[in-house]
Amino acid sequence: MGDSISSGLILVGELSLWVAMLMAAWSATVSFAGARDARADLVHSGERALYATFGFVVLASIGLWTALFTHDFSIKFVASYTSANLPKIYTFTAFWAGQAGSLLFWTLILAGYAAAAVASGRGERTRAFLPYVTGTLSVVTLFFLATMCFGANPYERLDWTPADGRGMNPQLQNPGMAIHPPMLYLGYVATVVPFAYAIAALVTRKLDAEWLVPVRRWSLISWFFLTIGITLGMWWAYVELGWGGYWAWDPVENASLLPWLTGTAFLHSIMIQEKRGMLRKWNVVLVATTFLLSIFGTFITRSGIIQSVHSFAQSPVGNWFAGFLALSVAVTAYLIATRLKDLSSKAELESMVSREAAFLYNNLVLVGISFSVLWGTLFPILSEWVKGEKITVGPPFFNTVNVPLGLLLLALTGIGPLIAWRRASVQNLRRQFTVPVAVGLATGAALVALGMRDFYAVVCYTLAGFVFGTIGQEFWKGTRARMAMHGEHAAAALTRLIARNRRRYGGYVVHFGMVTMFAAFAGMAFKKEFDVTLTSGQSYAATDPWGHRWTFTSQGVSSYKALNRYVTAVGLDATRDGMRVGIITSEKRQHVDSRDQPTFEPSTEVGILEGGKQDVYVVLAGVTGTDKAEVRIAFNPLVWWVWFGGIVMGVGGLIVMWPQAERRTARRESGYVAVLQPAAAGAPPEPVGAR
Repeated sequence: MGDSISSGLILVGELSLWVAMLMAAWSATVSFAGARDARADLVHSGERALYATFGFVVLASIGLWTALFTHDFSIKFVASYTSANLPKIYTFTAFWAGQAGSLLFWTLILAGYAAAAVASGRGERTRAFLPYVTGTLSVVTLFFLATMCFGANPYERLDWTPADGRGMNPQLQNPGMAIHPPMLYLGYVATVVPFAYAIAALVTRKLDAEWLVPVRRWSLISWFFLTIGITLGMWWAYVELGWGGYWAWDPVENASLLPWLTGTAFLHSIMIQEKRGMLRKWNVVLVATTFLLSIFGTFITRSGIIQSVHSFAQSPVGNWFAGFLALSVAVTAYLIATRLKDLSSKAELESMVSREAAFLYNNLVLVGISFSVLWGTLFPILSEWVKGEKITVGPPFFNTVNVPLGLLLLALTGIGPLIAWRRASVQNLRRQFTVPVAVGLATGAALVALGMRDFYAVVCYTLAGFVFGTIGQEFWKGTRARMAMHGEHAAAALTRLIARNRRRYGGYVVHFGMVTMFAAFAGMAFKKEFDVTLTSGQSYAATDPWGHRWTFTSQGVSSYKALNRYVTAVGLDATRDGMRVGIITSEKRQHVDSRDQPTFEPSTEVGILEGGKQDVYVVLAGVTGTDKAEVRIAFNPLVWWVWFGGIVMGVGGLIVMWPQAERRTARRESGYVAVLQPAAAGAPPEPVGAR
């Protein structure tokens, strides 16, 4: 009975994929036709068809999950990415472990977002855009469904049914990979809704602030999930790949960073259009570019044109994405080019020393970083096309270009909130900058006095001190003003200050997290590592970047069977300055299927002793004989603060997104505030602090 139910669910899922494609095609057709002919019945039919598309995609997803959990190895996807002895949690996450399944997962999120966007877009201010939004969302959904049905069907059957599946890549059998891809997908896919509204605004030529209301909300959702996803991806690379770092400028890492950069730029410049009617072209271009970069990232991941631990094998799906990307760029460019007059700004920049100018500089830096990352990612591909030889662009290029730009961005993070709108006076600049600049200079001078000589690190920490001074000053002014005006104690004043102006002060929390990450990144300039070979009982002594003396004593090599793998491990008993701190264990793992046959290449499990000042990072490189372990011992400063900074940025994003209880009052008092430049509120610093 159970087998027949499972088989029925799988069959329903397979058929639902095709029905969903037909529903999406119908929704796209009647939505655009209804908008053109002003026929409400067609518009409503398109909306209902979009809801139906979501329902059928849910059924298709349930069918594939059923096939995974019942180990239906007659389905190619199931046999390729699972095995009978795969732990249940990874059987669940196998849904997005391969090409076809991840496309279905992407489409599930896309269809859900599309249904939510249409259901929430019936307000008076956005109703005129809705038919075109529905049509655009349906076209994108149709593309993904057609790509699956004709290019990478997750229900594709094998000619014969193997006794067991190949299993999951060991590097994906990590808790981070159970969360990291969904977070990135939720961020990637959310970019489609702002894009749909941008297309609707361009088609209808309604390019004032009305279209930005839902766009800002969805852009925040995208930014939040991309932030969490990128941070989790860094953590996964750090604990799983064994190279001792968390960002290698890998092409797929870059692909996730690109839409985050342009999305961040948009969340800055949207404020200028809402307050001053400026940067209208910037906003449309940034919204469209963010979506197109998401499709570009998907293209390079799935085309096989780049080599990456994150990418899928070469497949015809890459051609589908290349064609869709080219068509999307062409349509968007045409609409923007024919609406340039409608996108003209209503005001001009009055001074190069103003908050508007700071936002513009901020956007230029973010776009500059985006261009350098995009160029470095594409250069190996372009060089192979032109010269027939792939020229690799590695971390030195990216660091040389982006470290100075990143430091400039860090400086602007502190400068923007301190400058007045329209035109800053000398008196205003002196009053606002005195404390933050003093904090920054004191920080840099103290570090130099303590012996720090790395130029970029000193500059980074000086700027970090400056930005922390800016954030602290803004919170202090606001809290002190509330205490004076309302008689509140400090904790209540701070809490209500944030609650009544979540966009502004939630943005400061984001700034705090970002600066924390910058400071942690700079710490890796002082990394130390040692390659040693130890037999049981043998010790090795090393000094960490902080001057502490460490001793590592091998506890010998052990081998054992665990779950779906054979493990070879070495334990190092670590002491610091003569005090024992514990045993750090690193492993080599050989995964096997249910018949005890090896699958994939051996993988490494890193041993990490975490701390606020540094991580002690141990990698088992190999074993000679029975008891001689080759290990790499690294001291990685301030890594914990990278993860802390990412969490703080996420919390700040949630504060910004949280609905404002007194929306009208808050908007009148503070204006609209972007995520990464929260002080772009409508009032000068002193009145804002007084609230």
